[in-house]
Amino acid sequence: MTAQRAVRCSVMRGGTSKGLYFRAEDLPGDRATRDAVLLAAMGSPDPREIDGMGGAHPLTSKVAVVSRSTRPGADVDYLFLQVWPDRAEVSDSQSCGNLLAGVGPFAIEEGMVDAADGATSVRIYMENTRSVAVAMVETPGGQVRYDGDARIDGVPGTHAPVPLEFLDVAGSSCGALLPTGRPSDVVSGVRVTCVDNGMPVVCMKAADAGITGYEDPATIESDASVRELVESVRLAAGPTMGLGDVSAKTVPKVSLLAPPRHGGVVSTRTFIPHRVHEAIGVFGAVSVATACLVPGSVAAEVAGAVARSGRELLDVEHPTGFFTVEMDVEVDGQDVRVRRAALLRTARLLMRGEVLVPGGAWEGP
Repeated sequence: MTAQRAVRCSVMRGGTSKGLYFRAEDLPGDRATRDAVLLAAMGSPDPREIDGMGGAHPLTSKVAVVSRSTRPGADVDYLFLQVWPDRAEVSDSQSCGNLLAGVGPFAIEEGMVDAADGATSVRIYMENTRSVAVAMVETPGGQVRYDGDARIDGVPGTHAPVPLEFLDVAGSSCGALLPTGRPSDVVSGVRVTCVDNGMPVVCMKAADAGITGYEDPATIESDASVRELVESVRLAAGPTMGLGDVSAKTVPKVSLLAPPRHGGVVSTRTFIPHRVHEAIGVFGAVSVATACLVPGSVAAEVAGAVARSGRELLDVEHPTGFFTVEMDVEVDGQDVRVRRAALLRTARLLMRGEVLVPGGAWEGP
């Protein structure tokens, strides 16, 4: 009989996602064993993840691996891993800006970063995209504060704000803000805009998929013709964005756009990549907001946005509210250079201790 193995971790909500946060040194060093441990911890593969800590949905079956950084200009390194509920797969092909919101608090709680009295800045190197984000964590008396007055759509109640600023994320996955070099392309017979400002996203008009773009996620997911068209566009766009064959990857995402209904700049319904997000991911929102400022893009047409240099606050509407993205761009004709992107998230530590996995998942020392 093989005893179960205990692995230290914390359970945290980051933004509108939830996952397990580990110190890197507490996980196996080789990838295959690490993935086996994480699958066992989450209870995957099983759509209900009944035999693990997963929440039976991609948004609640996530992992953050955090370690002290040896890189200049970074306090900690953060690796995001998506554990899929319905298949034995752990993916590192994208980052997650929602779980990112919990990395600063976790690093302080774990003693990786010394807390200041008042607020603590945590510089986070995001391994998936090889870029840096800065999180500002409230730490009165040197303790992480979780209660506060900040509200984000998709999360009940109010919490302490965690402002996030992104440095040099444009083209972090595809090599360029506009991976194809053009503001729009025709892919699988559909006019789209491919953009990468922290997340590779394909923007297309919801009307081109035969829907209004205001339907709820379950309704869109139940429409086989929409799913098939979106996947056709995604698979065709992947190679043109420099991502190669994306049939087994989580990127690019596809965001179906419609004119705003609630005072925002654009309304979104986003495939992640096969389920429709109940809101929109952090980096997905940043990329869509950026596309709205690119002259000649599909997003700019839908939004009716007029690109101009300087600071803009853009409300990106999604199924459960909106996401405010602060952009600072320089526009020169058709060229757009992103100087700064920032937004507000919240996070909360839910539990910390040990997750137990079957001994057979990790038999080494």
